[in-house]
Amino acid sequence: MAGFRIGRGRDNNRSPQQPPQQQQSYGQQQQPPPYGRPPYPPVGGPPPQQQWPQPGPGGHGEPEYFDPYGQQQPHAQQPPYGHGGHGGGGGYNDNPGHTQVFAVGEDPYGQGATYQAGAASAAPSGPRLPWKELLRGIVTRPGQTFLQMRDYAVWGPALIVTFLYGLLAVFGLDDAREDVIKATVPKAIPIVLSAGVAFVICGLILGAVTHTLARQLGGDGSWQPTVGLSMLVMSITDAPRLLFAVFLGGDNMVVQVLGWATWVAAGALFTSLVSKSHDLPWPKALGASAIQLVALLSIIKLGTI
Repeated sequence: MAGFRIGRGRDNNRSPQQPPQQQQSYGQQQQPPPYGRPPYPPVGGPPPQQQWPQPGPGGHGEPEYFDPYGQQQPHAQQPPYGHGGHGGGGGYNDNPGHTQVFAVGEDPYGQGATYQAGAASAAPSGPRLPWKELLRGIVTRPGQTFLQMRDYAVWGPALIVTFLYGLLAVFGLDDAREDVIKATVPKAIPIVLSAGVAFVICGLILGAVTHTLARQLGGDGSWQPTVGLSMLVMSITDAPRLLFAVFLGGDNMVVQVLGWATWVAAGALFTSLVSKSHDLPWPKALGASAIQLVALLSIIKLGTI
């Protein structure tokens, strides 16, 4: 009995130099190495070295998310993690946490429309109004009419209405009316026609000045609708005073009151016109039309008022 020794928790048949073997529990078996990675070293060996992607063929050395030359990495040099290369389930750059490289000027998500001053509108605000509805709309619903016609030229109605206004404006001025009445028909016709042409030219110049001032103040409207509509506003607003002045004369009190009232109405219509046509607030719109208002007051109305 003395020759036997009973040890506790020890194998007597194993030499002391042999290291103990590690037992793996269920569920913790060693998994095979993932695709592209070197197998794990044996237990107790050096840790695996981290492999970083090598620079592309251009040899720039930037990371994969900064490639100014638009050169993609070869499939063999892409990192092994993720969902794989460019085939099957999406490319490497489409994975979460990575940046897609695009060429300069390329927009794969669509071109965004940017509003720019001076550029034409994407679509008109409405269909073109016939000349009867246009003239009626300037008086009854000016704001909606100016907004709807801001992209259409109105040269036909503007030139015709302004020319007819100029023909009658001669009879609204006392001195000019007396000269026309006393003159013979062959002499009166050139005077009346020249007055009509002069008012058309005056309307074109004043409308161009208003448009230029509106653009200087930040407006974005076109010059043809602005000039044409301003000529219509100038002629239509002074028509009531002119009709009374033809029969009553320019010195009549009713004509003078109508002159000031129509001048204020012209200022309101010019402000609405410039505001709708050039997308300007009303103070700037009124400032853009100030020169035209002063010119109308001094040239047409002050002669009779």
